[in-house]
Amino acid sequence: MVEVFITNVKSVCLSQEILKLLEKSFPTLKINFDLEDFNKPYPCGHSILRIEGKVIDTNLITQQLRSKGIKCELLEDKTCM
Repeated sequence: MVEVFITNVKSVCLSQEILKLLEKSFPTLKINFDLEDFNKPYPCGHSILRIEGKVIDTNLITQQLRSKGIKCELLEDKTCM
């Protein structure tokens, strides 16, 4: 299973701090950041947080990031018809 979040994390330093926090809390998950262009305000200008694993507690991850002042939303999986 893979879950994708959009966040307002802009810097490599902060992304590494968040990765360490999440890896400590969820050692069985594979976690990475893609830092994007921030020419527009969040949520249009955002970074991507990808998390892969068998069981992913999206609510707990979102709560942990928000408790650190990080804006975070689960990217909805939408199918266009």
